Amino acid sequence: MLAIYGKGGIGKSFFTANLSAKMALKGLRVLQLGCDPKHDSCNALFEGRSLPTIGDQWRLFKDAGREKELDVRHLIFKADLGRGAQLFGAELGGPEVGRGCGGRGISFGFGLLEERGMANWALDYIIMDFLGDVVCGGFATPIAKSLAEEIIIVASHDRMSLYAANNIARAVNYFQAMGGSTRLIGMVLNRDDGSGVAERFAERIGLPILAKIPFSPAARALSDRCKLLFELPEMDAIFDAFVNKIHRREYTAPTKITPLEYDEFLAVFGASEPPDLPQGATLDELMGRDSQSVVGIDLNSPDYSQDSKVLVRRIMQEMGLKVTRLVEEPERGVVVTTEAGWEAVFGDPCKDIDAKIAILSALGHSGEKFRLADLRYTAAPFYE
Repeated sequence: MLAIYGKGGIGKSFFTANLSAKMALKGLRVLQLGCDPKHDSCNALFEGRSLPTIGDQWRLFKDAGREKELDVRHLIFKADLGRGAQLFGAELGGPEVGRGCGGRGISFGFGLLEERGMANWALDYIIMDFLGDVVCGGFATPIAKSLAEEIIIVASHDRMSLYAANNIARAVNYFQAMGGSTRLIGMVLNRDDGSGVAERFAERIGLPILAKIPFSPAARALSDRCKLLFELPEMDAIFDAFVNKIHRREYTAPTKITPLEYDEFLAVFGASEPPDLPQGATLDELMGRDSQSVVGIDLNSPDYSQDSKVLVRRIMQEMGLKVTRLVEEPERGVVVTTEAGWEAVFGDPCKDIDAKIAILSALGHSGEKFRLADLRYTAAPFYE
């Protein structure tokens, strides 16, 4: 399984579609999984068709009371590329805008495919096209659960795409330290303008550049029309060589990647962070008038609903962890004690639940012994 990460809008999905198609044209059996709530990863493979998402199909069958009839043919679709080549595509999707957690939708979609035997399908490659701006629990599923064997980052020379690449590298290092086996093998430079910025960044963190795809108005026009690149000889040759490199293992994966700290990252672009913080704003300035004391704020600890406790118990059960004690504490929120004797502190169970699941999963796979996992602050989890 190969996961492709990169900043939104960098051309990652179009790159992934052409990678999958070139593999299929070389006789390999490929499934491309779109892992982004926008569900547009496979459009170019299916001549502009927008595939129904796995989540949408599940909801459709569930609402009709036919959930047990949901079959793999309702979730995975076939694309005929000509010359006898065929590949498979699916979109995991997610909730409608503003109606839920996209990461949770990704995790749920993976679960449905795993229930239908994905691990036993006769495929040479499963290529996952992932949103890379946010590496939350659901979007980090291939890294956290070591589902993906290898990761490729797609980036360009602009600062924000390289900032996303730096964060993705940091996430890979984090889960490897937890015992994960997913490897970051390199970066593909898309829309290369010859400026050399991305090369400087890649050299600094120790990440090899696997391929360079030049900026091309003709390629962009094909992308806009949901057409593959292979009618352009230069692009066809680039993807042909890249697929050979990946399939024949003609690359050396880095043994150590060192993501940059913020000041080091700015230095790549010839910038620097000022040494001191800017002056803080006063409440008077924010209010636009003389401030008054704010009253009426309830500082009592939140009352977590029974549904939240049921959610925590169900999650622990799905992870194969037996709960011996589940309580609500004023300071720590919902706290679980497992049969193995260690505690998990959830705080508000409904906040960042996918990230908390990913952290627990990574800890479980790490083999490390611990007595406490504090998951309240998912950006900086604590365990001992």
